[in-house]
Amino acid sequence: MTVSFFAAALSAWRAAHLAVPDLHADDTALDAVVKLSIKAVPNARTAENLGAEREGTGVVFGDKGLILTIGYLILEAGSILVVAGDGRVYPANVVGYDHATGFGLLRAGVDCRPLEVGSSAGVRELATVLVAAHGAAGGTSRACVVSRRRFTGWWEYMIDGGIFTAPPRFEHSGAALLDADGKLVGIGSLWVSDALEIGAAFPGNMFVPIDLLKPLLDDLLATGRRREPPRPWLGVYSEEIQGHVVVTRVLPESPAAKAGLARGDIILGVGGEPVGRQSEFYQRLWASGDAGSSVVLHVLHKRTVRQLTVQSMDRMAFLRPSPN
Repeated sequence: MTVSFFAAALSAWRAAHLAVPDLHADDTALDAVVKLSIKAVPNARTAENLGAEREGTGVVFGDKGLILTIGYLILEAGSILVVAGDGRVYPANVVGYDHATGFGLLRAGVDCRPLEVGSSAGVRELATVLVAAHGAAGGTSRACVVSRRRFTGWWEYMIDGGIFTAPPRFEHSGAALLDADGKLVGIGSLWVSDALEIGAAFPGNMFVPIDLLKPLLDDLLATGRRREPPRPWLGVYSEEIQGHVVVTRVLPESPAAKAGLARGDIILGVGGEPVGRQSEFYQRLWASGDAGSSVVLHVLHKRTVRQLTVQSMDRMAFLRPSPN
C-alpha cells in the first residue's frame, strides 16, 4: 500500500513518543549489538567518501562470533576492532562482502548471545520497530516503517524491498532493525530525504532487509562473496533528474574515466536500449554481461550524442586489498 503523509507522520510520532507494550528486546539480546572501529588501508580509494577512520554498529548473529554490518564500513579495511557492551575489545577479520546487497560479514571472539534472525518479508508498513545502534551512537529508539520499496543508489546499487523508517537516526550505519519479537529484520544503511515517496522531503532511514542475506550466507562464509559472477561495474555516480540519468561523478582510474565519461554527461542508452530512469540504467548495465565485458553507452556530452565503449570490471578488483 502507499502510506499517506499524514498517516506516516502520525505513526512516526507515535512510535517515537508513546510506549509500545508489545515491542521489546531484552538487555541480553541487545548485548549482541556492538561498536565497530575501522581503519582503512593506506591510500584507500574509498577514503574520500567514507573516511580513513570509520565507526558504526555490528550485530552478533549465528554462531562462532559472526557479526553482520553494512558493508561500506569494512571496504578496504586495514584493521577492525569490535567493542562489546561490557567494554571489552576484540580484533575482527573480514569474512565476506556483497556489493549487490551491501552486507558485510566479520568474525570476532565476542562472547554474547547472538540476535535471532527474523523475516523481513513480514515487516509491514506502519509497523513499529526498534532501531538498535551501539551505545555511543544513541543506543535504541523506536521508529515506524513508512515504506517498503525498491531503492536505487547513486553508486551503481539497487535493491528491492528496502525498509524505510521514520523518524530518522543519524548514527545509522550498521544499526540493527528489530521487529516486535526482538528479531533481526534489517541492517541500517542510509539517511534519506525521501523515506516516503510523495514528491516532498520526508526524512528517514533505509534498512537493507535481512531476507536478502539468507540465500547468500553460505557463499559468503565459504568464499567471501556470492557464487554468481560479479556484475559489470563502471565507476559512475549518477542521479535521476527529470527523466534523465545524469552523471554526477566519475571515479578516477575507473573504467568510466578511462573511456572518457565525464561529470554532467547524460546517459541516454546502454547497448542500444534507451534509459530514462536510474533503475533502467542499472538493469541494462547488469544484463550486458559479467564483470569485464564491454558496455556500450550512448551519452549526451556538451550537446553532442556520442557512443562510448567501457571495459567494465569487478568493483572489488578496483579497491585496495585488505590485509586479511
